[in-house]
Amino acid sequence: MIPDQVGPYQIERKIGSGGMGTVYLGHHVETGQVAAVKVLPASLAREEGFVLRFTREIEAMQSVSNPHIVEIYDSGVDDNETYFYAMEYVEGETLNQYIRDQGRIPWRTVVELSVQICQALKSAHDAGVIHRDLKPSNLLITPDQNIKLLDFGVAQVFASSRLTKTGGIIGTAEYMSPEQAQGRRATKKSDIYSLGAVMYVMLTARPPFSGQTSMEVIQKHRFGQFDRPRTYVPEIPHWLDDVVCQCLEKDPDKRFPDAYVLSLRLKEILKKVDLSMSGTVHDDTAGDILDGTAETIVAGTEEDPNAVGGTLMRDLIRAEIDRADSGSVLARYFDNTWVLVLLLVAVIAGGVYWFQQTSLSPEEKFARGQELFDKGKLYWPEAREKYLAPLVEDDPDRWEEEVSPMLSEILVEELKQDFGVTRLSRKRVHGVSDAQRFLRMAGEYYKLGDRVAAEQVLRNLYGLLEGDENHTELRRAIGEILDDLTRQVDETQQTSDSRPLATTALRRAHEKLAKDQVEEARSILRSLIELYDGDSTSQNEVDAARQLLRNTESSS
Repeated sequence: MIPDQVGPYQIERKIGSGGMGTVYLGHHVETGQVAAVKVLPASLAREEGFVLRFTREIEAMQSVSNPHIVEIYDSGVDDNETYFYAMEYVEGETLNQYIRDQGRIPWRTVVELSVQICQALKSAHDAGVIHRDLKPSNLLITPDQNIKLLDFGVAQVFASSRLTKTGGIIGTAEYMSPEQAQGRRATKKSDIYSLGAVMYVMLTARPPFSGQTSMEVIQKHRFGQFDRPRTYVPEIPHWLDDVVCQCLEKDPDKRFPDAYVLSLRLKEILKKVDLSMSGTVHDDTAGDILDGTAETIVAGTEEDPNAVGGTLMRDLIRAEIDRADSGSVLARYFDNTWVLVLLLVAVIAGGVYWFQQTSLSPEEKFARGQELFDKGKLYWPEAREKYLAPLVEDDPDRWEEEVSPMLSEILVEELKQDFGVTRLSRKRVHGVSDAQRFLRMAGEYYKLGDRVAAEQVLRNLYGLLEGDENHTELRRAIGEILDDLTRQVDETQQTSDSRPLATTALRRAHEKLAKDQVEEARSILRSLIELYDGDSTSQNEVDAARQLLRNTESSS
C-alpha cells in the first residue's frame, strides 16, 4: 500500500524497492521540492540493527558531496514512526536497465562513465566511506549520460565497525571483490574491483563471472579466471582491456591504488587513442578524432596486441627526450657527489656478494644445498633457489639424477603448504595452473571446516591427474594430503567423539522404527546420507543408514 504522505513529503507514486527499503516519488508540501523518498519498512523498523544501518546510510550520504553522488535533502521519523530520508530525484534509469535495453556500451562512453564513477568513489573514499556494493543497479544514468551513485545501504565507514562483524559477507555476488567473498574487511580497493566488474559488464553486456548460485559466483571471484573483455569485443583498445583486468586482480595490491589514479589512467586511454589515430603529437587540450582505418592500430594485431604506429612511437620517444633534456627531479637528485658515492658502495657490495655466490664450484653448491635441505623444511626454499635449481639448470646431465629427488620433495611440501594441511606457510605464487587452483580451492574448503567438499575436490583432482607426467609431484602431494586428512580423522576418533551427529541420527532412526514411525525414520536416514556421503569420518554410519533405508523400503 502506497502511503499518502511520509514526513513533510506528499507521495505521488512508487519508484522501486530493495532489501533496505522502498523508494517513492514525492514533493515537499511547503517548498514543492521534488524528491525521492526512501522508507524503511515497518517490519525492519522493529529491529534495532536495521534502524542503525538505515541511519548509517543517511550519515554516509550526508558526509559525501559530489555531482555524481545522489544528494540527500532531509531525514527523520514521522508521526507514524516511519523512518525515511529524502534525496535528489534523478530522471533516468539504472545502468542495469540501460545495458539490458541497449546491450554493449561503446568503449568511449564506458571510459567517460567510468571516470564519473571514479570521481564519485574518490569523494566517498576521501570522506572515509567504502561503498561495498557498487553495481549497475546502484548507478543511475541520465539521458545526457551523467552518472549518479546511490544506495549506501551496506556502506562501511572507516571509523565504525558496530554493524559489521568479522567474517560477514556483504555485497552482490557478481560484483563482489575476492576479499569481501572471504568475509574480510572491505577497503577502497574493494570498490576498485567492483568498478572493474561494472566496466566489464558495460563493455561486454555480461559480468566477468556468473553461475547458478551466489556461492558458485563467489568461489569464481576467489579462484576463477575470467575471459578478457577483448575476447568478446576485440575492437576495444588494448589499453582499456589492460585497465579492466588490473581492476579485477584478485590481489588488492595489484589493483590501482585509488579511484583518482584509475581515473587518470582512463583519461590517458583517450589521449593515446587520439594520438595513435592522428599520427601527430597532440597537446593536452587536443581531441579531434580522425576517421579512417586507424582503429586497427588502436586495438593492435593478433601477432602483437601492444603494437602501435611507427609515427606514434617516434613522437613519444621525442617527447620523452625533450622531458629528459629539461631536467627531472630524479636527474637533479643523482647530480650529487655523495649520492653517487653511496651508489658506488652499494654496487661494489652487491658485486662482492654476487662473486661469492658464483665463485662456488658445483660440488660446493651441491654440498650447501644438501646441508640446507637436511636442516629442515624451513630452509628448503633457500636450498632450491640458491643452490639446487641452478645446478640442474646449468648442467642437467651431471646433476639432475642427484638433485631431482630433493627438488621433488621441496615441491611436494610447498604444494601441501599451499593447501594448508601443514603448519608451515608460504606466500602464494602468481600464474598458477588450473590444477594448483583446484588444490587451493580444496584448501579453502578445508580451512572453513567443510572436509567433505575438500575431500571431494581432492579425490576428483587426484583421479584427473592420473598418468599426467607434468603433474607428478602435484598428484603425489594430493595423495599425501588425503592420507593426512584420514590420519587426522583417525586420531580425532581415538581421542574423542567430535562428530557425534551422524551416530546420534542413526540411533534416532532406529528408535523411530521401533515405534513404527517409518516415514520419520526414512527422512532422518535420507538426510544423514545426503549430508555425510563421501565424508570419511562417518562412512560407517552412511553405509549403515543406506542398508537400513533399503530394508525399510523393501519391507513396505
